[in-house]
Amino acid sequence: MTSKVVYEGNLRTIATHLKSGTVIETDAPTDNNGKGERFSPTDLVATALASCMCTLMGIAANTHHINIDGIVCEVEKIMAANPRRIAEVKVQVQMPVTQTYSDKEKTILERAALTCPVYLSLHEACKKSVEFIWP
Repeated sequence: MTSKVVYEGNLRTIATHLKSGTVIETDAPTDNNGKGERFSPTDLVATALASCMCTLMGIAANTHHINIDGIVCEVEKIMAANPRRIAEVKVQVQMPVTQTYSDKEKTILERAALTCPVYLSLHEACKKSVEFIWP
């Protein structure tokens, strides 16, 4: 088992990662009757995309001896209605300005990011807009 999720009431959940004990609380967003005091479940999906992309880039970087420490991703989630769903996730990947990358390294890292499991798992109707900003 991966995690345990408990509904606390008032549109809040507490999710516990069973192996590590790490806890994440979620709230419904304010545009869907919630308090918006925590990540919403759909925020976590959008954020997971950026985290997964960075992780896969990190694996590729380790394999090819490329320094990517300090990548910053800005994530925007766009919702749609009827049915309510994530319509688009925009991820801007800002590469560290202290590094330089060859065209080959850029291709390796971009390919790794765009083949991460979260990217490949999101429904085809969910648009994934990814922009890499290289120094």
